[in-house]
Amino acid sequence: MQEIETIRVKQGTPYAGISRTKRLWNNRTLLLMSAPAILFFLIFAYLPMPGLYLAFIKYNYSDGIFKSAFVGFENFRFLIINGDLWRLTVNTILYNLAFILLGNVLQIFVAILLNELRSKLFKKIAQTLMFLPYFISAVLIGLLAYNFLSYDYGVLNSVLVSMGFDPVKTYSNPQIWPFIIVLVYLWQMTGYGSIIYFAAIMGLDNEIIEAAEIDGANAYRRIIHIILPWLKPTFIILLLFSLGGVLKGNFGLFYNLVGASNSILYPTTDIIETYVFRALMNNFNFSTGSAVSLYQSLFGFFIVITCNWFVKKTSPENSLF
Repeated sequence: MQEIETIRVKQGTPYAGISRTKRLWNNRTLLLMSAPAILFFLIFAYLPMPGLYLAFIKYNYSDGIFKSAFVGFENFRFLIINGDLWRLTVNTILYNLAFILLGNVLQIFVAILLNELRSKLFKKIAQTLMFLPYFISAVLIGLLAYNFLSYDYGVLNSVLVSMGFDPVKTYSNPQIWPFIIVLVYLWQMTGYGSIIYFAAIMGLDNEIIEAAEIDGANAYRRIIHIILPWLKPTFIILLLFSLGGVLKGNFGLFYNLVGASNSILYPTTDIIETYVFRALMNNFNFSTGSAVSLYQSLFGFFIVITCNWFVKKTSPENSLF
C-alpha cells in the first residue's frame, strides 16, 4: 500500500501528498491578491442572499423582513397578471441580445482596426476619442437625443424642412426606436468594450504574426487565421458573463432616451425596469421589487448554465466551469 501511495504521489498533481494547510501557505501570495475580490463578492453577493425571502412576504417596516406576513408567490402576480410579462420579457431579451451580439462584433472589429494602425500617435488619439462616450451620462445622452430628434426644434427636422421634406414625428413612431436605442448604445459602449479585445490582441506573440508575414500571409489572412481564433476564448467568456444579465435592462439609457410617460412607444421600448419604475414610482414596495429581481436573476442563471453546458460540449477549454 505504501508503494502504491508513493507512485500516486509521484504521478499525481503537483500538490499530491501535501496537506491543505501547506497548500494554502504555498499560495499565500495569490490568496492575498485575491482577498479584495473575495471580500467584495462575500459582502455584496453572498451575505445579502437571505434577503431573497423579501420576495415572498408582504413587507412591513415595523416588523422587518423575517416577521412580516408570508404571502408566497403573491408578489409575482405583479408581473404575471397586472403587467404584460411576455411583452416585457421579449423586449428586454431582444434588446440585450442586440447589445451583446452587435456590441461584441463591433468591438472586435474596432480592436482589429486599432491593431492594424501603424501610427502610434493616431492610435492613441483614436482610442481616447472612442473611449470618451462611455463617460457621458445617460441624462446628457437623452438631452442630446431630444435636441436632435425633437419634432418642433430638433436638428434632424430642421435639416429636413430646409431641404423641402416633411418633418419626422420620432417620438410618435415606436417602430424606429429599437434602431435608435441600439445605435446609441453601440456609440456609447463600443470604444470601452474594444479596449478589452485590443488588450487580448496585445497578448498575442508577435513572432506568430511575423512568421505569417514571412510566409506571405496578407492582413486579411492574418486576421482570419490568427487574430480571430486568438480572440475566441475572450469572446466566449464575455458572452457568458453578459448572458447572466440578459433579463436586466439598461434603465438609465431607456428612461432618459424614451422617458417613462410616453405610452405610444411602450410596445417597442418598454422593458422590465421601466415598467417596474412606473408601477412603483408613487407606492414603492420592497417585496414587489425583490420578486422582479429574483425573476431576472433566476432567468439569467439558467441561461448561463445552459450556454456554459453547450460551450463545454463544443469547446471544453473555453467553458466557465
